[in-house]
Amino acid sequence: MSEALELRSPAKLNLFLHIIGQRADGYHLLQSAFQLIDWCDIVGLKLIPENNIRRIKPISGVPPEHDLVVRAAQLLKDFGGISSGVEITLQKEIPMGAGLGGGSSDAATTLIGLNYLWKLDLSTATLSTLGLKLGADVPFFLFGKNAFVEGIGEKMQEISLKSQNFLVISPNQAIATSRIFQDPELTRDHAPITIDGFLASPLLNQSNDCQAVAMRICPEVKQAVDWIRRVLPDAAPCMSGSGSSVFTALDHKTDTAKLENLLQNLPKGWVGRIVRGLNKNPAYNLISSE
Repeated sequence: MSEALELRSPAKLNLFLHIIGQRADGYHLLQSAFQLIDWCDIVGLKLIPENNIRRIKPISGVPPEHDLVVRAAQLLKDFGGISSGVEITLQKEIPMGAGLGGGSSDAATTLIGLNYLWKLDLSTATLSTLGLKLGADVPFFLFGKNAFVEGIGEKMQEISLKSQNFLVISPNQAIATSRIFQDPELTRDHAPITIDGFLASPLLNQSNDCQAVAMRICPEVKQAVDWIRRVLPDAAPCMSGSGSSVFTALDHKTDTAKLENLLQNLPKGWVGRIVRGLNKNPAYNLISSE
């Protein structure tokens, strides 16, 4: 068995995000559709004999106790009673704090890879229980498939989505999720929809209840929405998660070459990509036939 892996760790889009209520403990009840996309970080894992977790080239300003890949490795190491260690590298491509789930995906990929390398053979359900301690989106990336998500994010049902390209714009502004969900103007009573209702009319249901608040407190989100509308007048831009990234689905008539040229002239610090939807988390590709 290999003692090293290099795994692709994908981002996700919230094709819609509706807030349909709030529990007595303050947690918001959500409905969303999570779409995996081929915008990926690269997580490298190499077993070492030393009994420690070694992070190569850590992200500037992120201490180990806040580094999700380090925390994921330590969590699994403790749970499995592992006496050896691991060297972790992380090639970041997914913008941080952008509503694309990059940190959660990296944590999930670390759990997936080390579960294999350390021969723990833990079930996805067990890994998800551990992953939930790291972040609400980690279980989705461990689930590994596109999903209709409900509750506070813990209820997932696999959905089949057509293969599609998306334009994603990240205006390089991190928005604190807590600030969005504490805002008094946030919509908290969106009428629930069914999975069949969403799949029958994805575009009609494409809205994000966090978007109006995000555009008010972070002008760059509105600027990203306006940028997409200028270059694609028929588009329906939607924010992903609690922001700040904005996306729109592309159809076969889109001149992607022209769009790629326009992306070269985004405002300074912004990142834009044409991405493709995935049906499966590619972190599983090297280690599983699921």
